[in-house]
Amino acid sequence: MSRDLPRWIDVGVIPAVNILMAFLVAGLVVLIAGESPLEALAVLVNGAFGYDEAIGYTLYYATNLVFTGLAVAVAFHAGLFNIGGEGQAYIGGLGVGLAALGLDGVLPGWAVIPVAVAASGLFGAAWAFLPGWLQAHRGSHVVITTIMFNFLASALMVHLMVNVLIQPGQMSPESREFAPSVWLPFVHEMLAWAGIKVARSPLNLSILWAGLACVFVWLLINRTRWGYAIRTVGHNEAAAVYAGIDPKRVIVGTMCISGALAGFVGINEILGVQHRLLLNFTAGYGFTGIAVALMGRAHPVGIVLASLLFGALYQGGTELDFEFDNITRDLVVVIQGLVILFSGALAYMLHPLALRLWQRLRREGAP
Repeated sequence: MSRDLPRWIDVGVIPAVNILMAFLVAGLVVLIAGESPLEALAVLVNGAFGYDEAIGYTLYYATNLVFTGLAVAVAFHAGLFNIGGEGQAYIGGLGVGLAALGLDGVLPGWAVIPVAVAASGLFGAAWAFLPGWLQAHRGSHVVITTIMFNFLASALMVHLMVNVLIQPGQMSPESREFAPSVWLPFVHEMLAWAGIKVARSPLNLSILWAGLACVFVWLLINRTRWGYAIRTVGHNEAAAVYAGIDPKRVIVGTMCISGALAGFVGINEILGVQHRLLLNFTAGYGFTGIAVALMGRAHPVGIVLASLLFGALYQGGTELDFEFDNITRDLVVVIQGLVILFSGALAYMLHPLALRLWQRLRREGAP
């Protein structure tokens, strides 16, 4: 008799039931607000996938969540809870902005974009390095230090945007606009060049980088010696030491990889959409990435699916606010929060019950 749940139940059935429970509770909230839950669901789905502009926005949101979800997932595999993705994404965007501002008048766009991409990863990794080092060498819990570094990143960005990088002669804390040559092309522009006409949306080529990041994480965790070391430290640090693995080195390195992945949010937001440095462009993607990683069971495929779900909630929720008088923006946030609650904080709530049911079925089915 198996004492563990089959992977198809753990990865497929339980997350699906969690989502169903979240939508049932959200439906009750909508009903209490005086609207039809079924009509609201139809509007949400249509607003997220019903036309090409909606699909573009859904994929744009999902791109950011893939980066932050992968960042959290890599740390999970090493037994680390990196909740500093928001700050790491913020500083990664700073790296993108500095590279673009410093080089867009010197080098052609094809040379600046790779530098900006590298800067996003390096800045994000650097911001995650110190929490990782403190965890490994001083025992400072990474949850506490990454929370602190989120606030430090916010304060640093405010200082830089207000006093250093602000475009002269304006009140808004924004940098000057980058030269168009360093902008990442939008997907609707690329499709137009191929003769395919779709509506404008912020979806840009950073989605391809998100796909490559998924492949990289899968290969890293499952097909490399470093990935084996990460998983060994995450499962049993004492066993890792016995096997000749240095847990301190693995913890620091894993946090740097995690920070680099979160930093890639800056590619999508700063280089792909905003085309300038500004405040608060992360918009909570780092925190939502925690729920994405939990719901996706820290696997790249699951993270992609979870990111699409949350991207649909972001985009479809906007349509709910437009279409219904009694569904306000605050209520939409409540609905999104319920999905995050059930698929994130309560992701393993049903695991003991599912395990008991599975063991009972195995006993009854055994000869």
